[in-house]
Amino acid sequence: MAEGAKKMVESLYLPKYATIKKVIPMTQAEMFYHLEFDDGSELNHDPGQFVECSLIGVGEAPISISSSPTAKGFDLCVRKVGRVTEVMHTLKEGAKMGIRGPFGKGFPTEALKGKDLLFIGGGIGMVPLRSFINYAFDKRDNFGRVILCYGARTPKEIFNFAEFADWKAGKKNFELNLTVDRGDDSWKGNVGVITTLIPPLKLDLEKTVAIVCGPPIMYKFTLLALEAKNFKEENIYLSLERRMKCGVGKCGHCQIHGYYCCQDGPVFHYPQIKGIKEAL
Repeated sequence: MAEGAKKMVESLYLPKYATIKKVIPMTQAEMFYHLEFDDGSELNHDPGQFVECSLIGVGEAPISISSSPTAKGFDLCVRKVGRVTEVMHTLKEGAKMGIRGPFGKGFPTEALKGKDLLFIGGGIGMVPLRSFINYAFDKRDNFGRVILCYGARTPKEIFNFAEFADWKAGKKNFELNLTVDRGDDSWKGNVGVITTLIPPLKLDLEKTVAIVCGPPIMYKFTLLALEAKNFKEENIYLSLERRMKCGVGKCGHCQIHGYYCCQDGPVFHYPQIKGIKEAL
């Protein structure tokens, strides 16, 4: 087997050890990790891709990559939803994970050069969006306006990423629009579902691309809001992370009609999946 083909097979099927360098609690349900490979290599991912994380004696789980490929090492933000992720939440700095990947199709960053970017993120959907957002920050001259509409259920569930203060401050001409479904006594911002942020936006529809990721219920109403804004369908990209398991299109858990999320996605061009009820 040629050396290049051998390395490709190894990245698909054999986990490679990475060490946790930083652990930060994000919310009651999510934990943030910064990792680096023990052999000094980089993940070399595209924004929007994911990895398979394994723990010996426990199992394996697909996790979205949250960092830009321009950064050293890589970031994961893990929601506690099952056996593997429950054990992950007990890990401390210095612990190791097995990593396979990266897998799937990410956001078409090269094709979107020169475009205005409208990110629409709800809840855990901010994890893969953060990868592209920080990439756009680091490659700021490659893009026009960068706008983020970010919604969470409550103020306590907002992901306070390290760069969140820069987003709020509008550094590098970043435009942040924030909302929560339910406010509290400390909340002074917008209260309402994320689609309430879309109608007031002043956009150049000829050059603006919408990049959407969030819980399944969000897609239907976000697409309706973009349609009311006269958005072109070809200017919409969606990240759909549905029941992924193996990462290599073999187990069938993530099949949507004729597509496999882990291989054909998780990032899809909207015209590609429009009308597929399983997808939206």
